[in-house]
Amino acid sequence: MKSNTIAIVGAAETNELGKLPNTSQIQLHAEAALNAINDAGLKLSDIDGVATAGESPAGLAHYLGLVPSWVDGTGVGGCSFMLHVRHAAAAINEGLCQTVLITHGESGRSNIGRGGFRGGGGRSTLPGQFEAPYGGMGPTTSFTLPFLRYMKETGTTLEQLAMVAVVQREWASMNPRATLKDPVTVDEVMNDRMIAYPFTKSECCLVTDGGGALILTRADLAGDFPKKPVYIIGTGESVETPMISQMEDFTTSRAFRVSGKKAMDEAGIKHSEVDHMMIYDAFAHLPFYGLEDLGFCNPGESGAFIWEQNTAPGGSLPLNTNGGGLSYMHSGMYGMYALQESVRQLRGSAAAQVPDAEISVCHGVGGMFAASGTIIMSNQAI
Repeated sequence: MKSNTIAIVGAAETNELGKLPNTSQIQLHAEAALNAINDAGLKLSDIDGVATAGESPAGLAHYLGLVPSWVDGTGVGGCSFMLHVRHAAAAINEGLCQTVLITHGESGRSNIGRGGFRGGGGRSTLPGQFEAPYGGMGPTTSFTLPFLRYMKETGTTLEQLAMVAVVQREWASMNPRATLKDPVTVDEVMNDRMIAYPFTKSECCLVTDGGGALILTRADLAGDFPKKPVYIIGTGESVETPMISQMEDFTTSRAFRVSGKKAMDEAGIKHSEVDHMMIYDAFAHLPFYGLEDLGFCNPGESGAFIWEQNTAPGGSLPLNTNGGGLSYMHSGMYGMYALQESVRQLRGSAAAQVPDAEISVCHGVGGMFAASGTIIMSNQAI
């Protein structure tokens, strides 16, 4: 993909986030889609490309009355929407479509109308056969297991892990839409209810309802839209393994490294040029892996980097400025909300705005270190 040929011209979330028992999952998709279309000053009939995960793109197109010439139903977990952005950019560059709608909606808390293409297989899957019998019960146990090895190898402390939740609550306290806004201390995080050692409740993601959507089109058309365009300047994606036990190295994610390097190389930027960063934080350890695997910290040094307030308000690398999956919201597949915050920061409309932000790196995880997607954006035509 050539840099700066694609722009995000519409971005919006559902009217409300949190507990929405009167809204079905496909309605969340639709509400987010209509909000993003309105944000871009478009009509439904202007959309000729559709990408979504959690719901069938066919079902979504039918529900909205769309007639697309390009669709993408890639589903690799929470970073699916980063991959959708990458695929949509490629499709627009190839002339397969011109204006793409990417949607997410999930009734993660209320469980209203959940369905569509959600994978499955249960005990017949590889994790079901080879990990579940030994006690792996999903994200809270298997996703967090590698961090035990990481802590042993790097000397990272429980206090440094807790600081991730503390810093992200600082950001959330400035965001009216955040689920959790009250400040917390390291001691409070460490003394919270234990979920799966070493993770307490405060270090695990929220479970909420909500949705979001993006509109992408050619950058040379971006001037025709009402909002400030955000340009896609670098993208990457990769997968590793559906089984935690089969990771190449528990202290690093191969999918993160491949995806992040591809995006950084494509963007042609230095790490020092990045003004803002979003790292999918289903659990508090993920920023450690993201910062190191994308080259912002040396191996084993991200704990100290966060402890020293570098990612906090006023720090050198503002990170997860909406409050993240720990404090803002997390409906199950969080990637869309990270993308939304990157767009807001580059538009200058974020609740906790980073001054003069021009380049944002948005990095996601899918499954439990199974997949990754990285999108680098700029508000400058560089």
